Amino acid sequence: MLKLYNTLTRSKDEFIPLDKEMVKMYSCGPTVYSEAHVGNMRAYIFMDTLRKTLKYNGYKLNHVMNITDVGHMTSDADEGEDKMEKAARETKRNPLDIAKEYTDKFLRDIDKLNIERPEHITPATEHIREMEAYVKRIMDNGYAYETSKGIYFDTSKLPSYGELSRVNLEKQMAGARIEVDEEKRNPLDFALWIKAPENHIMKWDSIWGICYPGWHIECCAMSNKYLGEKFDIHTGGVDHIPIHHENEIAQAKGATGVNPANYWIHNEFLLMDGGKMSKSLGNCYTVTTIEERGYEPLSYRYLNFTSHYRNKLNYTWEGIDAAQTSLNRLRENYKEHVNGTGTVEKTEIARLEQEFLDAINDDMNMPAALAVVWEIAKNNNRSKDYAKLLDKFDTVLSLGMSLEPFRKEETVEVDANIEALLERRKQARLNKDFKTSDEIRDELLSLGYKVIDTKEGQKIEKV
Repeated sequence: MLKLYNTLTRSKDEFIPLDKEMVKMYSCGPTVYSEAHVGNMRAYIFMDTLRKTLKYNGYKLNHVMNITDVGHMTSDADEGEDKMEKAARETKRNPLDIAKEYTDKFLRDIDKLNIERPEHITPATEHIREMEAYVKRIMDNGYAYETSKGIYFDTSKLPSYGELSRVNLEKQMAGARIEVDEEKRNPLDFALWIKAPENHIMKWDSIWGICYPGWHIECCAMSNKYLGEKFDIHTGGVDHIPIHHENEIAQAKGATGVNPANYWIHNEFLLMDGGKMSKSLGNCYTVTTIEERGYEPLSYRYLNFTSHYRNKLNYTWEGIDAAQTSLNRLRENYKEHVNGTGTVEKTEIARLEQEFLDAINDDMNMPAALAVVWEIAKNNNRSKDYAKLLDKFDTVLSLGMSLEPFRKEETVEVDANIEALLERRKQARLNKDFKTSDEIRDELLSLGYKVIDTKEGQKIEKV
């Protein structure tokens, strides 16, 4: 029996899908104004683990993940500047070019983390008409009103508003800054559709004039298009609970009368050395950073499995190093089982299969699932039967258990003189001056450094 922690009920609930065979799921995707960091990636490893747990239980998936390329304000609510507009202004680039660059980078990064791509990946800018129609539906049902600035959801019309976050609405109302927009009927009302200023880059013609969508409306319109009015699971980070997901539920009830998802499932934050991650602190690490530090991206995936997704996870480079070491040892043990000649009783295989299934079905308890994996890996009875079992478990873990152990490339520290010689040799090779290139290579060798030419450029080793 699969149980999942449902933020809506605040309990671990038995998972009962609307359809016995097909699970319909929606996940909040990235806002593609910059490169996704490892904190963002925790949400997608969690999303992927849920996907693969469902598949392990025999379900098929119809899964949607949006790409936010318009409408996400810098405050995550209605205030501030559109993040895509801000990036375009600061870099003097077209926002759609920025969106394409970072969407492509995001997709490459999730591939490196063995994150399976959802069945539908849906950019917001390709669904403007669906959003407009959804806003009109909410307005026609009496849950929205128009101001000089846009179309707003009227939270006073929805008695259940706040059901997901369970915030004290009276306290929140008292502290809300209604002066931000005096035309709003209630402090907690939020924008569905925003009338674009003349200098706004991303804008579309609509029945309310030249506008652009609010952030929250995207997810409702796209989930409605691909999954229908009611689906099984909605995922995202805990930061989405109080505003974004609360407002999604409100919009859906305003349009269709129902909460769109039966299970709202959220992952906790990633901490950096026990503290907050921020660009100003210089600790917004990415998948690229992990690779540049000489580690395999899958070491980060392994690190995520050492803690439950509903617990905060602390990211340190020592932790990544330990995760890489563990992953390498796991692969070494797996290979020994592949080459083993022992046999394993069917009852023992059945016990281990059941323990692994019990772990992942207990709200995706990946630390417990890893414990079962290590019990097999360290068993001195080296057997192909155990290797096959690890292969089966890796359909959920996706750690690349059958890969060769990853060897970290050692960084060679060099002084300014050596760096200057390397740069001169690089320029000589670019100029096809191979005589000078060889002379510098010999000089470096006499100084104790061996130069190796690779597809990625020249690399140096201490002799």
